[in-house]
Amino acid sequence: MVQDHTDGATVSAVAPIRLVCLDLAVTTIGDTALIERAFAEAIATQGIVPGTSAYARAMVHVHRSRGCSTIDVFRGIFPANEAQAQAAHLTFERACEGAIERAGLVPPPGTIEVLDKLRGSGVRICLITGLSRNTLSRVLGTLGWVDKVDLALCPEDVGRGRPWPDMILHAILRLGIDDVHHVAVVGETESDMLAGRRAGAQVTAGILTGAQSQERLLAGGATHILPAITSLPDLILTTDATTHHTTATAR
Repeated sequence: MVQDHTDGATVSAVAPIRLVCLDLAVTTIGDTALIERAFAEAIATQGIVPGTSAYARAMVHVHRSRGCSTIDVFRGIFPANEAQAQAAHLTFERACEGAIERAGLVPPPGTIEVLDKLRGSGVRICLITGLSRNTLSRVLGTLGWVDKVDLALCPEDVGRGRPWPDMILHAILRLGIDDVHHVAVVGETESDMLAGRRAGAQVTAGILTGAQSQERLLAGGATHILPAITSLPDLILTTDATTHHTTATAR
């Protein structure tokens, strides 16, 4: 069931969605523990080990920053030491890539069907991530998804990651979308929702299968809440899903 959280009266005309900017983690890394383990390993190499108050504070920062550029997460943990942040980030990337090589990646159930259905209906797909270009390429190569999406972007490609809107706006330009109201942003973190709202996207849909709660997603500006990615086509391809607001939940 799709929950609609759009404020205001029903609009008389809603632009059809032409582009979905979809968080990479929602589609490819169902195991959120993989990311947490990589963060913990990276932090430990810099002397912050489990069982210490410093480790607890660092992991709180990681949870609050989910969806942001990973190098920016480490800069938040090591604000006075860029070299330390870069070293931790390098360890993080190696840990992620090593885990992918050992165990592979299995998309959440129904993900491929969702992508095929959207693209088959003429909707463009851009994957966005806070990971590096090298890790993004490793993920796409492991899955064999080069032909499953129209574009894949990371902060290195545009200058800034989420919660800034740069990747979304870059996708709009690259894919020739002529109006931000033709765009939906879909993710599992507050930073996804903030980026979508800042870009002017008509739909910012939060998915509840990730590490952050519905409350966090709504705080970021989610217009819709989805239980899983399999609910996405009903939202994007059905007119009533974007124009009917009578069941909206008050914030």
